[in-house]
Amino acid sequence: MMATTHALLGMALALPVVVGAPELAPVAILAGLVGGLLPDLDLYVGHRRTLHYPIYGWLAAIPATAAALVAPSAVTVGVAIALTAAALHAATDVAGAGLELRPWQAGSDRAVYSHYHDRWLTARRWVRYDGSPEDLGLASVAGVAVIGLAAEPAGPIAWGPVGGLLAVSTVYVLLRKSLADLAVRLVRYVPAPLKVHVPSRYLETGAVDGR
Repeated sequence: MMATTHALLGMALALPVVVGAPELAPVAILAGLVGGLLPDLDLYVGHRRTLHYPIYGWLAAIPATAAALVAPSAVTVGVAIALTAAALHAATDVAGAGLELRPWQAGSDRAVYSHYHDRWLTARRWVRYDGSPEDLGLASVAGVAVIGLAAEPAGPIAWGPVGGLLAVSTVYVLLRKSLADLAVRLVRYVPAPLKVHVPSRYLETGAVDGR
């Protein structure tokens, strides 16, 4: 899934807080946004492995949520939402495609690494690839829900990021396949000493012509 979809799903996790404790809506919305994006900081350092914890992530999120329910505050709620959004991000990556440059070709079944199982979990492809129309649809549903319920208590903190994320998502979906070709072409100009830091999927043979 797109990073923007994960961010919007993280923000949607804050909706129970928006309804039950509207005074905490801004911190909950922001925490969901940050937590939803956080795992993808490993994009160039062991992507979907270094910061993705589809099992262990819940071991942190569940007690944090319990603490927020027992003693709700900006800190406890923020931490709980952020950790839950990060755990959800890693878990829902299984619903997408494999980790590859052109995931619509279904050349890889590696969805996300599970440290608990010590192996890669298999891609289900319910969302065919990041940037697919159904990916945008999922992002849109989450975004509309956030705006619909959180626009009043959270104000610009809700609708501002949602609008920006949906705009970026739409552009990305429209350009998704051409961006794969562009990435490969740009990698050619990366100095040789730095190419060791470029993910292998950008160095695939035949990536530009689609083989």
